[in-house]
Amino acid sequence: MLKEINLPQVESAYYTAHTHTTGGRDGASRSSDGRLDIKLSTPGTSDSGTNPEQLFAAGWSACFMGAMKIAAGKRKIRFPAGAAIDTEVDLCNTDGSFFLQARLNVSLPGLAHEVGQDLMEAASQTCPYSKATHGNIDVTYKLVEA
Repeated sequence: MLKEINLPQVESAYYTAHTHTTGGRDGASRSSDGRLDIKLSTPGTSDSGTNPEQLFAAGWSACFMGAMKIAAGKRKIRFPAGAAIDTEVDLCNTDGSFFLQARLNVSLPGLAHEVGQDLMEAASQTCPYSKATHGNIDVTYKLVEA
């Protein structure tokens, strides 16, 4: 039986994504607005298509960068145009139990290391993906050279 989680009541959602997925890892997924229409494939196969781990990595890194931009704006810091995030999401298996772990390698060219660290810390506290994974999977945030 699924466990029900009691979360705070929300007056309205800022945005709701709607997708329709068939076939699981070897299927397809399409958004209700048609902007996403992809074939899915199992990780490690040569089949065409993406997989949930790649989609999660792309969504998380985009959201995390957005959170860093907001933090930079609040601090009156010019966010570097060449910023990039290389995100790695591992699908792991230990004794038949699957789980994820992740690494976000953040490049913020032209910013002092301390400033970059501050922006990453702020983003890890506000990015919905980071908040959702906090305490649930092993995550490493690393500031890397451009």
